[in-house]
Amino acid sequence: MATSTVHQAREAFGQRLRDLRRDAGLTGRGLADLAGWHSSKVSKIEYGKQSPSEDDIQVWCRLCRADDQAENLIAAVRGIEAMYVEWRRRLRTGTRARQEKSQSLESDTQLMRWFEPILVPGLLHTAEYATAVLTRVVQFYEIPDDIEAGVSARMERQQILYRRGHAFHFVMAQQALRTQVGSRDVMIGQLDRLLSVMSMARVRLGILPAEAPYLAPSNQFIMFDDRLVHVEAVSAELSITQPREIALYARTFALHAGQARYGDQARALILGELEQLRATT
Repeated sequence: MATSTVHQAREAFGQRLRDLRRDAGLTGRGLADLAGWHSSKVSKIEYGKQSPSEDDIQVWCRLCRADDQAENLIAAVRGIEAMYVEWRRRLRTGTRARQEKSQSLESDTQLMRWFEPILVPGLLHTAEYATAVLTRVVQFYEIPDDIEAGVSARMERQQILYRRGHAFHFVMAQQALRTQVGSRDVMIGQLDRLLSVMSMARVRLGILPAEAPYLAPSNQFIMFDDRLVHVEAVSAELSITQPREIALYARTFALHAGQARYGDQARALILGELEQLRATT
């Protein structure tokens, strides 16, 4: 999904460059000859198969007599390249830097909508649950072990839940209550934490029942107002800024939220999972 979204953005960008070329009365081969490029380069760029460098864009705009558009086009291509960030690159110094980046983004957001199908959302973690999650991150991606610093930063992030001017709507699949993270005691502590979170004025917590019918394709995602969506895939994190794509995520979130259980019904689902955990010997 992540790579296809980036490719779509590259195709749309290529269309903009193709329009400039056509407006200038140039063929693809003609532009390539003038620029001193291989004859296939123009076609690859225009169809999203190759990302142009900033120098390529400067040359393209100059030859198409559109120098005034170069700055905006360079900004656009930088945005496309920033959409897809490999986890190894994001986590190359460990887990703390990633937590600090999230903290900065969250502080600039008035309404955060967060859907989680497998795990409890990070802003609601206990320290023990966070430790278990980040331990697996360090082991899986084979990155520097700064788990203690990462957990500390994740706990600091949670201060945003108490600040005025911010609202949070979390929807978790019931599976997130069941996915074993750490020990049984860690899970019990985490579910107890969810029960206390439900009473917070700025937090709305919904649980999507396991028996809820399928309505929309989905995976984990976080919406920051209506300006940005973060999607965490296995190999990378995707940042989505295209309004039409953000609208799809908003629609998906609304569908999940409409099926979720809130208040006493959500509390009953959490208590049911807690009872099973406590009954386990």
